[in-house]
Amino acid sequence: MPVASRKHRSNRAWIQRHVTDPFVKRATAQGYRARSAFKLIEIDDKDRLLKPGITVLDLGAAPGSWSQVARQRLAGADGRLRGRIIALDVLPMDPVADVVFLQGDFREQETADRLVAALGGDKADLILSDLSPNLSGIAVADAARGLHLLELALEFALLQLKPGGTLLVKAFQGSGFSQFVAQLKKHFSSVDARKPAASRAESAETYLLARRFKGSPGEVDA
Repeated sequence: MPVASRKHRSNRAWIQRHVTDPFVKRATAQGYRARSAFKLIEIDDKDRLLKPGITVLDLGAAPGSWSQVARQRLAGADGRLRGRIIALDVLPMDPVADVVFLQGDFREQETADRLVAALGGDKADLILSDLSPNLSGIAVADAARGLHLLELALEFALLQLKPGGTLLVKAFQGSGFSQFVAQLKKHFSSVDARKPAASRAESAETYLLARRFKGSPGEVDA
């Protein structure tokens, strides 16, 4: 079969699955920008991560569905935001009410400096990362790209998370996964896996929830 024909069929199958996906329909009906909102909703319903008064960093935030959920759940009884939400992405993102958005690569010093300024000398209570690599379909290459993003997210958290804080990251099971979990356990008191219903069963994606950050060596020794 010609490559173009296979690609056409694959695209058609993806479109069909997308338009019939119940989470896509719910996202549209409830005003969320992506079905991924329900992944965070389910995890938060179980683990109570999003509480009024905390500071949240949403890493890889575009198109903004996780920021939308965070904004809803950090609201007080009067609907006003209680706490802070800072979203970062290399891609542009339409505004979410009360969410500070920084466009840039978090690995670059200029973006890091803007983040520090936005935090005003504080650090985050919760870092969310729904970062995903550009998938090639080659398992070994995709696993390596995913692992690299996980390591970057952890490095970021070690610098920007308060002692006692929480990190939630998307991960793909495969080569290097167990080693990364071991890395998390060095820095956090507990590490658990979550597979929300909105995460497709056939996908290797899972979410790692790392809680009670032990702090950087300097903070622990202080």
